[in-house]
Amino acid sequence: MRISEFMQKEVVNISDGKCLGCINDLIFDECQGRIKALAIRGPAKFFHCIGYDSEYVVDWEQIVRIGPDVILVEVCADRILRKL
Repeated sequence: MRISEFMQKEVVNISDGKCLGCINDLIFDECQGRIKALAIRGPAKFFHCIGYDSEYVVDWEQIVRIGPDVILVEVCADRILRKL
C-alpha cells in the first residue's frame, strides 16, 4: 500500500463507533525508522466548519485493523486530542 492510499482512509474509533476523520500526517520514530503515530485533524473551531486548533494523535499500537476503506482504532477520544 502506498502512503497516499493509506492517508485517504477514514479512521474509526471502535470504542464509540465515531469517525475521527482522515489522516493528516504521520509521526515517525527517526531512530527506529517506523511510524510512531497517526495525526488526524481535530474538531473545527468556529461553528464546527472553519479552522482547526487541535488534532488527534493515535499511537500505532492503538490500531486494531487496517481495512480496504477504513482504519479501526480503539482509543478514548478525549485522551488523544491535543492542542496545536
